Amino acid sequence: MEKSDVRPQWSSRMPFIFAAVGSAVGLGNIWRFPYMAGENGGAAFVLIYVAFVVLIGLPVLIAELTIGRRGRMSPITSIRNVAEESNSSKRWGWIGHLSSLGGGLGLLAFYSVIAGWVLAYIIKAGSGMFLGFTAADSAAALDELYASTPVMAFWHFVFIAVTVYIVGKGINAGLEKAVTYLMPVLFLLLLMLAGYSMATGEFLAALHYLFAPDFSKLTGEVVLNAVGQAFFSLSLALGTMVAYGAYLPKSISIHRSATLIAAADTGVALIAGMAIFPLVFAYGLNPGSGPDLIFKTLPIAFGQMPGGAIFGMLFFILLAIAAVTSSISMLEPAVAYFEERQDMNRWKSAIFGGGIAFLIGLLTVFTQNDLAEFHPLASFGIEMDFFQLNNFIVSNLIMPIGALLLAIFVGWQVKRNVLRDELGLPEGGIFAIWHVLIKFFCPVAIIAILISGLA
Repeated sequence: MEKSDVRPQWSSRMPFIFAAVGSAVGLGNIWRFPYMAGENGGAAFVLIYVAFVVLIGLPVLIAELTIGRRGRMSPITSIRNVAEESNSSKRWGWIGHLSSLGGGLGLLAFYSVIAGWVLAYIIKAGSGMFLGFTAADSAAALDELYASTPVMAFWHFVFIAVTVYIVGKGINAGLEKAVTYLMPVLFLLLLMLAGYSMATGEFLAALHYLFAPDFSKLTGEVVLNAVGQAFFSLSLALGTMVAYGAYLPKSISIHRSATLIAAADTGVALIAGMAIFPLVFAYGLNPGSGPDLIFKTLPIAFGQMPGGAIFGMLFFILLAIAAVTSSISMLEPAVAYFEERQDMNRWKSAIFGGGIAFLIGLLTVFTQNDLAEFHPLASFGIEMDFFQLNNFIVSNLIMPIGALLLAIFVGWQVKRNVLRDELGLPEGGIFAIWHVLIKFFCPVAIIAILISGLA
């Protein structure tokens, strides 16, 4: 039996593109990108971000898809298979363990809690709760949510249950069907909201803020934050793209598909900025208000603008769709591993993986109130609550280390002829540029991200 017959495959290129773009386009683009741009000076940050999507994100994305399709199994086994083919140590498979189980499930554990807040805010916005909101009202509404452990746990469970249901149905009946419906809706909603925001808000101010760089605002910290955002927004080092690559037919071009995925991901981030910042400037709000931008700052604008209840509800529905398309990709690598190595069927694997993420996520829920003052590593001088610690470990340690090891593995351990054969590229040209980036530039840049995260 050929490798391509071992696992199910995407039915065509478009569902794969939708799934991969859906994985990349999540809260990282629509929630995290705008506030990161706001905190780091706007256009100068955006320019550096786009540059590093091309120089780091795209090469690593191509590497992950290549390893997945070559190995044709779960991320862990795929890396082992490719290592064996290149006469390298099977211990490189531990990259898959780190990314799929540590990164994917670890990120899903707190990502699903934030997504639960989004679901709760759909109800708040649709009920007209934001009408006439002041800054004090908005802060009180979020504090009320934080104070209710049962409510947060309920929405956390609902989101995990939706994710488990989609992944449990399999690649073609679950993931492929979900993204085929959800991604067009996401793009349509985003364009509608951006158009409405630009028509009713301060469009020129937002345009200048996002696209007229002021290089005097560039600092080492801004550059590293832009690198980190480029890395985070493409969902790299979570095992996702290796898992999705395993279902990729040989006839589909990896480098062309990866370029389209990176371009769509960046485009969505920029359009999200154009949906948010015209309102921020029109209502005199602070573009650098950090993570509170979505849950505290924007509801004030929704409460004052014409049709704000509808606009606000559509905005949080958009966020929820983006969160779902990302969460299914976080769960998939672990499910593929449980199916393959633990002798579980698809549904048992999805429930087991989702259950782990739900239980870990409850600690994040409790951190908002009951465990707010609990700092697990306080004795080591690290004053972080569990939510901050989980976020730090996944985003600042597991993801950069996983990507660094993968870049070293692909750049230095995998034979060039294996890579060229899978990519369908001749020596020189595009292949040579990509190989130099993944072998030399990416490891150095990722080490910089890792050092910054530790600092």
